[in-house]
Formats: sequence, structure tokens, C-alpha cells
Amino acid sequence: MNETLRLLHLDACPSTNAYMKEHPGAFGPLGAVYTTNQTAGRGRLGRAWVNAAGQALYYTVALDCPLAQPDTLPQLSSLLVAQALHERYGVACQIKWPNDLLLGGKKLTGILCESFEAQGRRIWLSGIGINLAQPQRYFDEAGLAHGTSLALAGAAVAPEADAPALAARLTALFAAAAPDFARAGFSPVRDAYRAACVNLGRPVSFPTEGGGTGRGVAEDVDAEGRLVVRTEAGEQAVFTGEVSVSGIYGAV
Repeated sequence: MNETLRLLHLDACPSTNAYMKEHPGAFGPLGAVYTTNQTAGRGRLGRAWVNAAGQALYYTVALDCPLAQPDTLPQLSSLLVAQALHERYGVACQIKWPNDLLLGGKKLTGILCESFEAQGRRIWLSGIGINLAQPQRYFDEAGLAHGTSLALAGAAVAPEADAPALAARLTALFAAAAPDFARAGFSPVRDAYRAACVNLGRPVSFPTEGGGTGRGVAEDVDAEGRLVVRTEAGEQAVFTGEVSVSGIYGAV
């Protein structure tokens, strides 16, 4: 990870994740691309995408190296984004497991992690969208009742200056965290993640095998990045599916 970091700006791009897939190996062991105009992105779990040209940062970092616990890249990513936003704006975001960043109880970022194979290697991507300056009208028209932007939360935002500054800082943070993460996975950041995780101590519900719904109180995030839930049947570690948290996004 000691090579010169590469960070590429695009005036517009259908998808920063797709761009990385189209240019495998072009960025070295760690590099990133960003834009403020992503025209054909996609959300996690197949959700619809609504572009906010000039009002948001769309960023993807590629890690071209073996990872000890690649499934916890979303957790690492949310923690590093929260750090970058705190440094620049003084905001204290909470993390809804595994990777939603909340500000004032509303969703501020979206993170989509995936991987692909190129030239016999597995390359890991973390695609990050940060709502910078969208007005309330954007969220209303998009049907995003639980979305917010930094501007709506009261931060002083200038997207033309903030987007490149945030992209550069995120790239530096990923580069600093990557050696320990590649070697040891989630453990080095587990305590910081738990401190920011809004799920802990709250009633949650989660999908179970067979199409049912499990319920309990979230008690911990374990060394594998799983949400540990105390249910009537005992302790259960949750790693996949959409977890609803009482009091968040309108959940009861």
C-alpha cells in the first residue's frame, strides 16, 4: 500500500463501481474514482437509484489485494466515511448496521460493496454515495422519506470544493486502514464501530431462514462483524438481510 495513491475525477459517470470494473488493475493496490454526476447507479438490495447531479459525492475505492474478512468491508467503509464527515463538518453520524450512516435519525449515505475477478485476482470495491446539498424537495420527489443531506442537517456545504476534498480524504483513510484490515479484518476497528452503532441496546427485527422474522434486542457486534441479537430463543448472530431498528426509519 505504499505506492502513490490514484484518485480520478470524472465529470459524469454511469456508475463509479462499474467504471472500476471496466478498468481493472489501473489503480494499483488501492485507488479511487469519484464524480458528482452518477447517471446509472444502483442501490443495495436492488433499490432504485435517483441521481443528484452536482449535489452529492459518488465515490468508489478499489482494494486490489487479498482481504482476511472481505464481508466486513461495508462496516469498515461506514466507519471511515463517518470519520471523514466528522473531520470536515463536525457532525457525529451513527451507523445503522451494517453500513447506513444516520444524521438526525435519517440516512445520509449509501454504501454498496462488491467484488469481481480480473486477471486471476479478486478486487474489492466499496461504492459510497454521500448526500451533500440536496434540498428537501429531492427526497420528497424520490420517495425517500427517511433521507437527508448535510445541507439539510445544517452543515455549511460547497459541493464543488467538498467533493474533491472528501474523495481525497476518504482515499487516504482507506489507505491507512487497509494494511490492518487486509491482515486482521474487522477486529482492529470493532470497538470504534460498536461505539457508533445505533442498533445496540434497541429492539430489532430481522429475516430468518424460511421467510420468517426474528425479533430481539441487539447487544453487540462480534469479531466477524455480525449483529448479535438476544432473542427469546437465545443469542443469534445476524449477518445478512435487512435489519429494522425500533425508532429508526419509522420502525416500531
